[in-house]
This record gives sequence, C-alpha cells and structure tokens, in this order.
Amino acid sequence: MNLHPSFPYPLYLVISEKDCRGRDFLQVAEYAIRGGVDMIQLREKEITTKEFIYKALKLKEITDKYHIPLIINDQAEVAEKIKAAGIHVGNQDVAPAVLRRQHSFEHKFIGYSIEYLHQLDDENTAVADYLGVSPLFNTKTKTDTVTEWGLSGLAMIRSLTDKPLVAIGNVRLDNASAIVKAGADSLAVVSAICGADHPEQAAYAIKNELLK
Repeated sequence: MNLHPSFPYPLYLVISEKDCRGRDFLQVAEYAIRGGVDMIQLREKEITTKEFIYKALKLKEITDKYHIPLIINDQAEVAEKIKAAGIHVGNQDVAPAVLRRQHSFEHKFIGYSIEYLHQLDDENTAVADYLGVSPLFNTKTKTDTVTEWGLSGLAMIRSLTDKPLVAIGNVRLDNASAIVKAGADSLAVVSAICGADHPEQAAYAIKNELLK
C-alpha cells in the first residue's frame, strides 16, 4: 500500500479489555505491536475516568517502549492527563474544532469518525489529522453506529477528501486487501487481533497483507 505521508500508520489497533476475551489487554497489546501494529487506540466505555487513566498509563508504558503512538478514544481528560499522542472522537464527543483550539491538543493527533457525508464539509474535518470511516461493515464491538459504509461508501469518501482514511468495522485478514484498494490509508482492527488465539501472528498476517 502507498502510505499517506501525513499518516504512516497502516495497521491501527483499537483495544479494550472486553475485546481481549478475558486475557490481559496489556499483554495482547504488546503481542500485537510485535506483530506489526503501528498505532493503538484505547477504547473503554464503561469505566470511571480514574480507571481509564490507570489503564491508559499502563498501556502507555508499553507503547512508549516500542515508540508506538497511543490514541485515547473520546475522553479528552484522559488523553491530556497521560500525555497521549492524540484523541479520536465521534459525533457525540467534543468536536475536533473545539479540541484544536485547546493548547493541550494544538499539536496532537485528532481523529474524527465520519458517519455522514455532510461531515466532510465541516470545520471538524478540516482540523482533523485523519478520518475514521465508521463503520465500514457492521460489527458486534460497536453497536451505536449510523451507516454501514461498505467498500463503495469508502471509495466515495476517498473521492471527496485528501485526508488520511482509517477504515474500522469488521476489518479482517480476508478483506484487508479489498479495503485498501477501495481507498483506506490505514486499517483499524479490533476483534481480528484482540480476539485472536495468537494476537502477534494475527497482526503479522494482516500487516503482511497490507504491505504486499
């Protein structure tokens, strides 16, 4: 794949403890990095801010060790507190344009989920570093979504923006190549790595597919 110059992270792991099937999520993350993951987003929905900060700090020890950017999902307070590489937000969260005006996010990654085409014309897309095409295909790990974009939707978004596109939603080894061909700059993987029997091997196989 041709890496987007402003987003050279083709394999993007989205991890939560719940998605790791009872295993230590920190261990799963480290295995995934060894397998070739380029960036990690921590997504935790049903825990307190204090617990989120604790988990994020533990994960950041690992990502720092391997020089991998750590992105925090939704929670600006957590991202700021642990000095994360950035934050990823959706329509129900703090808007990227608001975050970008804050000193602590002025030079951080800001990812923005695209659920409607009209978002491509708003100020939030303009200030975002990358766009999450969400969901590409419907998935059990995220049920609060609006549109299932599919490959044709991804290709349409690709034709309308030069921003880096991160595809998320039921991304697996067997559809990785088709997703890249449709226009994704990066694949965000959840279950295919977090839920795999061997996360390192699963990450390696997908990364290998991307680099063909």
